[in-house]
Amino acid sequence: MTDKTERDARMPVMASRRQFVLGTAALMACAAMPFPSFAATSAAQQIADHFSSVRTMMGEFVQFGPRGEQTGGKFFIERPGKLRFNYEKPSPMRVISDGKNVVIGNTKLKTWDLYPLNKTPLSLLLSERIDLGNQMVRDVKQEADLTTIVLGDRTIFGDSTITLMFDPKSFELRQWTITDVQKKDTSVMIFNVQNGVQFDPSVFEIPYAEVHGQKRGG
Repeated sequence: MTDKTERDARMPVMASRRQFVLGTAALMACAAMPFPSFAATSAAQQIADHFSSVRTMMGEFVQFGPRGEQTGGKFFIERPGKLRFNYEKPSPMRVISDGKNVVIGNTKLKTWDLYPLNKTPLSLLLSERIDLGNQMVRDVKQEADLTTIVLGDRTIFGDSTITLMFDPKSFELRQWTITDVQKKDTSVMIFNVQNGVQFDPSVFEIPYAEVHGQKRGG
């Protein structure tokens, strides 16, 4: 019974690692892409300017997987280049960017996946300046209480799409949803967000000894 409980608890973590990286990048990827019309492009620039002005932020998130599984945790961001996502127990998952690399780790199993930051969409999220250079916006819906943006680009996200939902007045992100090639959705909601927070440098430290030790051992 215990083994089954632990296995079930790990399922959303292990099954959604790639989706999580894409979803985290989507947190600000929308601010890096123009909308189809001039008016929409102007709105996108306002969102980009808002995100660029936020140097640090932290908060909580809840993630809903395609099978209905649910998990949550806390996130921390410091521009440029630094990010951390901690899933709450019993999930052992961690996502850390130190400005050069990004790791996705399972602290219980001692497994780590390492990626250069500049080779991931997270570089958009964490950049000093958000560039509105590429054509990725597929749809924009502006309502009284919500602005919804759908992004897709095969060169970065493959056949997946990302739907982001913003407060139209504050430009703050409320939720994003990743739709994969099989049309399955993974959604992340964020709340209790605080800006202008000071972090200890250790928050964004990658345990390189463990990462490289794992590779030598494997």
